[in-house]
Amino acid sequence: MDPVVAADGVEKRYGETVALDDVSLSIDAGEVYCLIGPNGAGKTTLVRTLTGTIAPDDGVVQLLGDDPTRVDASEIGVLPQSFSPPARLSSLELLTYYASRYPSARDPESVLDAVGLTDSADTWYETLSGGQQRRLCVGSTLLNDPAVLVLDEPTTGIDPVGRRTIWALIESLADDGTAVLVTTHDMAEAEYLADRVGLLSNGSLVESGTPEALIDTYAGASRLRIELATTASTAEAQPTSEKSTQIDQEATDGSDPNPVRERIDSVISNRVTLDGAEVTVHDVAARDIGTIVDELDAIGIEYTGLSWEEPGLEDVYFELTQSSEPSRSTTNAGGTSADRATSSTLDSSATDTIRQTATNPTDELQGEPDDRTKRRRETGERP
Repeated sequence: MDPVVAADGVEKRYGETVALDDVSLSIDAGEVYCLIGPNGAGKTTLVRTLTGTIAPDDGVVQLLGDDPTRVDASEIGVLPQSFSPPARLSSLELLTYYASRYPSARDPESVLDAVGLTDSADTWYETLSGGQQRRLCVGSTLLNDPAVLVLDEPTTGIDPVGRRTIWALIESLADDGTAVLVTTHDMAEAEYLADRVGLLSNGSLVESGTPEALIDTYAGASRLRIELATTASTAEAQPTSEKSTQIDQEATDGSDPNPVRERIDSVISNRVTLDGAEVTVHDVAARDIGTIVDELDAIGIEYTGLSWEEPGLEDVYFELTQSSEPSRSTTNAGGTSADRATSSTLDSSATDTIRQTATNPTDELQGEPDDRTKRRRETGERP
């Protein structure tokens, strides 16, 4: 089956500025493709090129098998970053107005319900909150029941509940066969929604793939960070820079130059690195945390805190854009499953809870994936 959206070698220049440089991508029916990248990377230019708003200087773009400028407008739904409908129409009046522009349109009241604004049907657009306005704008793109839906940062300014409403709506549309292109700066959103993610930087599509594949390739495995108590680390104190270079290597005579590292290595088989008073145990599953804690206790290693991290798309983003300051996302142990970039931070007083939970992991520690995420992880299936 041919892709619904296709770009091959697309280039766009504005004078000396290269906005798009040899960009190629495709989106299938029923697929959610999320486009991420820094401000000024060319995402909006690419969206406008794919929808026929502007013409590329080079390369080929096809929408539903044709030139985008020749495709019937009723087949496409587009939400730009900035959209200002008439301010003194109510929510329902606005959707009714836009529905009248199509020969066959969805019922405006059903669309209002789909974006969670039934209770605001009679509220003027100008008196809606910013998040409600954005949800109504998303609704306006659905009235023609498009085969291709393009949403440029659709959930900007929307509260968490409203955001989940929009996510569920996008998933439902994709399940019904709509090809969806979403641009976003929200890595959790991209990770939750996307069948595939493309990272655009400096006008070039740097990488594209499933969230899982990108995370595995560029973000590394989960890890457990252990903050050692002062008494456990000061005995062999030395400058952090020296310690960082030494502790992942053995001395030339075969001995380990660091007693703490030696003791930890004696009971933990995972790769271990130590930087100052912080020990990192790599490739640690949530269910193994309790075992590691027991082993540290058994050899008398004292610690003041534990932090378990599962890398996500944000780590991929920093890696691919070569940021000098990667971010560590740290949340409470009860964080949601939508955010795969999860970190559970606990102090030493929580050791008993860790042991109980890690033996049989529950959503208290790592969250319970939604059905769509479960399906992807278990079968690799796309909608």
